[in-house]
Amino acid sequence: MIDDLYSGQILSLAANLPRAGRLAAPDGSAEKVARLCGSRIVAYVVMDGTKVADFAQEVKACALGQAAAAVLGAGVIGADVAEIEMALEAFRAMLKSGGAPPTGRFSGLSMLQPVKDYPPRHASSLLAFEATAEACRRALASKPARTRRAGAA
Repeated sequence: MIDDLYSGQILSLAANLPRAGRLAAPDGSAEKVARLCGSRIVAYVVMDGTKVADFAQEVKACALGQAAAAVLGAGVIGADVAEIEMALEAFRAMLKSGGAPPTGRFSGLSMLQPVKDYPPRHASSLLAFEATAEACRRALASKPARTRRAGAA
């Protein structure tokens, strides 16, 4: 069963992490740490409205956390904040209660279904999506609300 947890596909993703690094001037950032294992992910976002226009991540995590971060990094550009949060909730439900895996641009998380049988690994697997959702919320909260000019349609 441990072979399912660390499949060749998961290890390949973990070894090829897209969008690794930092952004020089992010609109928002967030750091998440898994207390049990010490995995740490910092996500940086630049937003265009409610969509991610640019993204980078610093990942110091186990292979499972790196694999989830790779799926995120491959599909996050152009994703709406609501889409990221829905993927996070579906991913969490998949791990915690056997729910269906996320669909759409983050459907690659389905390969992490075997992690559901290892509760101590849930936190590190979820970190990238938790950090990114938080970074997006912070970015949106820091931008001034757009207001209409008087008489504008």
